[in-house]
Amino acid sequence: MEKRAFIAVGLSIAVFYLFSMLFGPEKQKVEPSLPQSISSVANNPVPNTQQPSVAQNSTPVPGQSPSVNAPQKDISVETDLYTAVFSSRGASLKSMTLKNYREENTPSAQKVTLENDADPNLFSFSTRATGFNLPDNTVFIADVDGLKIEKSGSRQLTFNYISGQGYTVRKVYTFLSGQYGIKLDTQVFNNSAAPLVGVIQHIMTYPAVPKVKNNRFDTAGSYLFSDNSLQSNKIKDVSSASKRYDKSILWSGFADKYFLSAILSEKNSIASVELKKNRDGFFESIVSSPQFTVNPGQSVTVSDRLFIGPKDIDILKAQGNSLVQSLDLGWFTVIAKPLMYTLKFFYRYVGNYGIAIIIITIILKALFFPLTNKSYKSMKGMQKIQPEMAKLREKYKDDKDSMNKAVMELYREHKVNPMGGCLPMVVQIPVFFALYKSLMFSIELRHAPFFFWITDLADKDPYYVTPVIMGISMFVQQKMTPSNMDPMQQKMMLALPVVFTFMFLSFPSGLVLYWLVNNVLTIGQQMYINKLVKD
Repeated sequence: MEKRAFIAVGLSIAVFYLFSMLFGPEKQKVEPSLPQSISSVANNPVPNTQQPSVAQNSTPVPGQSPSVNAPQKDISVETDLYTAVFSSRGASLKSMTLKNYREENTPSAQKVTLENDADPNLFSFSTRATGFNLPDNTVFIADVDGLKIEKSGSRQLTFNYISGQGYTVRKVYTFLSGQYGIKLDTQVFNNSAAPLVGVIQHIMTYPAVPKVKNNRFDTAGSYLFSDNSLQSNKIKDVSSASKRYDKSILWSGFADKYFLSAILSEKNSIASVELKKNRDGFFESIVSSPQFTVNPGQSVTVSDRLFIGPKDIDILKAQGNSLVQSLDLGWFTVIAKPLMYTLKFFYRYVGNYGIAIIIITIILKALFFPLTNKSYKSMKGMQKIQPEMAKLREKYKDDKDSMNKAVMELYREHKVNPMGGCLPMVVQIPVFFALYKSLMFSIELRHAPFFFWITDLADKDPYYVTPVIMGISMFVQQKMTPSNMDPMQQKMMLALPVVFTFMFLSFPSGLVLYWLVNNVLTIGQQMYINKLVKD
C-alpha cells in the first residue's frame, strides 16, 4: 500500500506537473559498579527470606531451567484506558486490551489487544538476569489477585521471587489512571555473605508474521532510539545474525502503523539492546541494564518505564525520551509533524477530520498560490511562443549553437522562463509528501468518519465514489493545463487520470479527499489565471 502511494504521489507531482511543464506549460561498554541509572540502598531492609509455601517448588535448581508447568497465575489490572493481564511467570505482561480502540470499524468489533501475539513461551517484559541464576520463566509471587485503578488514582502490583540462593528479586509495576505509561522498578536484594554482580534483562517478543491481515501491520517491526537516531528492523534483518545496540538508548520496542509497545530508559537504565530471531521463530528484543554490584545486606533498583498504547502524537510526546520519534514519517518529518498538529488543531474546532483535511488543503493552496500562479503564467507564455520556436528549430536545425542563441533571445523578448513552470512546483513536493505521510500514518484518522458513506478516513472509499470523481477532476485539470507537447505525448498524459483513478481505488479515503480537493482548487486557480492572461 505504502509503495503504491509513493508511486502515485510521485507520479502525480513529478510526472504530471514536471513532465507537462518541461514539454509544455552498535561492542558493549562495561559500566562502573552502581551506575547513575541504578540506585543502591545501603542497609535497605531485605525481604523476609522465609519463602511462601506456594513458592517452594519455584526455586530453580542451578544449571536447570524452571518448569514451564510450575505454579503460576494471572493477575488482571484495569484502568480507564485498558485492561491488562499479567502473569506470575517471569512477572510479565500477557496482554493489554485498549478500551478506546477497536480492530474493525463496527460497534461490535473486538477491542485492540496488544502483546497477546507474543511468544507464548516468553511473555512480554519477562525478566532474567546474568551473573546470578534468574533464568527465563521464573515464577514470581504476586501480592494481589487483581487491581482496579479508580479515576485519578495510582496503584502498584508487586511480584517477588526468593531464590533460596541468597538473593531476592522484586518487580514493582506502578499504574496511573489516564495514562498508558507504566513505571517498572526491578529490585535485587542480596541476602548472602558475598557481593552479587549481575545484569537485569527484560525480554520482549513479536510475531515474525502477523496472525491477521490488517494494513496496520504494513510497517510492523522493531523500533528503537539509539545514538540520537531511530533504528528500525524487520525480522528478515536479524534472521541470520543478531543485531546489537549500545549507544545512548532512550527506548526500545515493537510497533505497527498505529500502536507501540516499548520500554523506556530512566537515567540511562538501558545499556544495550540485542535483536534476534529466537528458536521459536519470534522476533526477540533483549533489553539489558548496566552491570551492577550489590554488597551483602544491600539492594539495587533498576528503574524503567513501559508504554503500551496508541501512536497518538500528543500521547507519545508526553512520554518524553524522544518516544514521539516512533511515529516515523520519513524524510519530511520536520514538515509532516507540524501538519499533524495542525490537523488535530482544526479537529478540536470542527469535530470532523475530513473537514480538517479540507481546511488544511485550502490553506496550503493559498500559501503556494503565488508560486503556482507564476508557474501557470510561465507555462501559458511558453505555449504562446511555440509557433515561433518551431520556426527557429527549422531555421537553425543544422546549427545548434545559433538555434540556442535565437531561442534565448526569444525568451528574453517575451519575458518567459522555461524553468518558471517547473521550479515553483518542485518547492511544493516536500509539503505534498509530508502531508501524504501525515494522513497515511495518523491514528486519528483510523475509524474517523467524514460524511455519508465514508465512515473511516483511514480506509478506502467502499463505493469508490471519491476516487472516480478525483480521476474526473484530474482529467479536467489536465485538459486545462497549457501544453506544447506533440499529439502522442498529449495522449500519454491524458491517460494518467485513468491510471491514477485505479491506483487511488484502494487508498485511504482521507488521502483521496485531499487529492480531490486539491484538484478542484487547482482547476479554479487555472480558470482564474487563464482569464488574467486573456485580459
